[in-house]
Amino acid sequence: MNPQAFNLKTLLPILVLLAAAGTAWAIIAAKPQTVQQSAEPAIPKVNVVRVEPQSLRLNVMSQGVVTPREAIDLVSEVGGKLVQVHPAMVAGGFFAANELLLTIDPRDYDYAIVAAEAQLAEAQRVLINEQAQVEQAQSEWQALGEGEPSPLALRKPQLAEAQAKLKAAEADLAKAKLNRSRCELRAPFAGRVLSKQAGLGQYIPSGAVVARIYASDVAEIRLPIGTEQLAFLELPLGQNGKAGRWPTVTLRAELAGKPQRWQGRIVRSEAALDDNSGQLYLVAQVAEPFRETPDRPPLLSGLFVQAEIEGVHRDGLFTLPRTALSSLQQAKLVNAEQRLEIRQLEVLRQETEGVIIKAGLNPGDRVVVSEMPVPVAGMKVNAVEAQSEAVQ
Repeated sequence: MNPQAFNLKTLLPILVLLAAAGTAWAIIAAKPQTVQQSAEPAIPKVNVVRVEPQSLRLNVMSQGVVTPREAIDLVSEVGGKLVQVHPAMVAGGFFAANELLLTIDPRDYDYAIVAAEAQLAEAQRVLINEQAQVEQAQSEWQALGEGEPSPLALRKPQLAEAQAKLKAAEADLAKAKLNRSRCELRAPFAGRVLSKQAGLGQYIPSGAVVARIYASDVAEIRLPIGTEQLAFLELPLGQNGKAGRWPTVTLRAELAGKPQRWQGRIVRSEAALDDNSGQLYLVAQVAEPFRETPDRPPLLSGLFVQAEIEGVHRDGLFTLPRTALSSLQQAKLVNAEQRLEIRQLEVLRQETEGVIIKAGLNPGDRVVVSEMPVPVAGMKVNAVEAQSEAVQ
């Protein structure tokens, strides 16, 4: 092999590699240098509300079902056939107090009265006869007897027996008249018929339930209240509670496709806390629930209602929207230097539309109500005042 050809084959790859390395170095050397510039951080914009102390009435919300003041079973005290039924004796019918609703056939009881009157007359005759015999026995003993007469000789036991039989006859007559009066079933109060279990011509035994009725003069609603809510109510819960003033209550419900409201008053509290929930039940009453006016429909029994109970007045409170408070009950404020401040607040209570603050804020404070991803105390912000969304 030619030595020159061998040297050329050996050196050629080396020369190619050197040329490539030189080209790469030239490209790197010719690359323009980038200049690092410090970017100015953007100031975040936040919405704030300016708070002022308020005087608020802290009403308490609850709910319940409307029930009648009193509901009873109309029970027959004597047996017999129904011979008269009032037209109001249908489900939903209205009746007045002491109105005759049902009449049981009274003939058997009229006969019993006649028989009792005859027994009474017989007992009176026996008593009069025995009194005459007693007077005769006393006269005979005074004329013929010696010493002290025995009660039997003066017929005193016979007289006592006659007097007792007269009282028994009088009692039998009174009982017969009482049974006769029980043939007429009257309403003990003004109300409505919930259901009827007997009809005209039907025989009903003594003690049978013939109807279910309830009073219509007053409606009642049991309202559960948590024990922590009692701080917002003025309730005379002691033994002299009747002398105190119970709060008013506003009831609301959807009826006939429209929101309706009724005014009532708390009249009492139940005797003990509920065993299952630990809540106290207050009882509200609405007078004349079936009285219909242009702005108030009848308050139907069984209707589910929302209740707003009149609460106490408190001064110096602040209201904030829920978005202004963190889960730790902290709020973000913007100071005069437009810097962020994190402040711990004392919450009085949380409501559906907002939060009521009793401590931690000052008049004129600007509270952030918009969301901030990473709030840092002392950071610069651009505060924009928005209309307050606080609870009114």
